[in-house]
Amino acid sequence: MRKGAIQRSPMLYLLPFFGTMCAAAPKLPALHTKGSQILDNKNRPVVLRGVNVACMEWSSDGEGHFLDTVKVAIQDWNANIIRVPLSQDRWFGKGPEQKDGGVNYRDLVKKAVDYASSNRCYVLLDLHWNNVGEWGRNIGQHYMPDMYSVDFWKDCAKAYKNNPAVLFDLYNETHDITWDLWKNGGEVKETKGAGARQGTFKPITYQSPGMQGLLDTIRKAGARNLIVAGGLDWAYDLSGFLEGYQLMDTKEGQGVVYACHNYPFKGDSIEKSLKKLDAALPSIPVIMSEFGAENQGAKANEPNPWIERMLKEWDSRKCNWIAWDLHPAAGPCLLQRGWEYKPTPSFGALVKASLAKQ
Repeated sequence: MRKGAIQRSPMLYLLPFFGTMCAAAPKLPALHTKGSQILDNKNRPVVLRGVNVACMEWSSDGEGHFLDTVKVAIQDWNANIIRVPLSQDRWFGKGPEQKDGGVNYRDLVKKAVDYASSNRCYVLLDLHWNNVGEWGRNIGQHYMPDMYSVDFWKDCAKAYKNNPAVLFDLYNETHDITWDLWKNGGEVKETKGAGARQGTFKPITYQSPGMQGLLDTIRKAGARNLIVAGGLDWAYDLSGFLEGYQLMDTKEGQGVVYACHNYPFKGDSIEKSLKKLDAALPSIPVIMSEFGAENQGAKANEPNPWIERMLKEWDSRKCNWIAWDLHPAAGPCLLQRGWEYKPTPSFGALVKASLAKQ
């Protein structure tokens, strides 16, 4: 993902939340995997498509728009899944702006989950930012989750265990590591400080539990929920999952879906990207949990050709996908500037039209 400057404008789009909850809505079926498919509780194939709703990774109060955006994603954009990026520091109230131990932050997340569930939409809770072993500092995107990420998943899994509407995304985007370290954890030597938001980041060495460690933590908490795990190269690389690095789930677990974050700046042609995807689809369940591209300048009002082609190709393959992002300053942007929830012509309009077909 790539973000622009964070815009904290007054809320312009007010939506009543609790008065519109559908208390009588049928309960969402829990999802599980079998082979390369995602299935519901009656073993029917399910295709998940929706949008990311960013801001809870960098904000502890949702910028005053988070819950409204969740509602827009479901009611206006017809998403059947929403990915919510989270910060482990803010979950526990360790953000420098927090004074309540994270109570308000966790309550906002709960309200979003409750609303989505009541309106038959799944929520993918994503550990997006961590701190490489020091609460309240270096909050951002890092090479790998750290040992405090175990605390996050232990608590989050306890809060949402076996909620059929909730899926768990272990960690946003790993990079600059090996597949063995990705799966099994160990010592991480981080030199770039990518994504660090606070303090002066210096090269640091820290311990990571690995993705298997995080999955095991969730299962030990009694949570059977479907799990999502992205691979190397900022979650673009699926190759390791075909070479022995799939995660081992328990017999009670509902399985693992493997994430691919696909953007045109990854450097692959569309044909090469599709070839990599097609190599994985027969073997593992895949979700494109981030993707995006938008035109700028004179072509801003024209459809982006990469998005047009990819949506068509993924539709023919019945791919699961979640577009980045339903925020006017988290690019590639599905929304135009301001909080009127107007889709960008080159990207957002195409995604919204595709979701309307669900």
